[in-house]
Amino acid sequence: MNKDIISGKWTQLKGKAQAKWGDLTDDDFKVAEGNSEYLAGRLQERYGWARDRAEKEVKDFDETLRKDYPDFR
Repeated sequence: MNKDIISGKWTQLKGKAQAKWGDLTDDDFKVAEGNSEYLAGRLQERYGWARDRAEKEVKDFDETLRKDYPDFR
């Protein structure tokens, strides 16, 4: 995953992430500020997912963003 994509456009993308993972709080997203590892950790904690699943969720989100925003490459 290209961490620069998420961190560089975090403000724009935060709304999409909040819609996808409604159990995460504004504070979670504020602290994450595009950090994919932190985001995966919060998903693990909030949803009770295994590390592999949380990382896959973040990776899938990144891939969706690449499709929706091809200029992020």
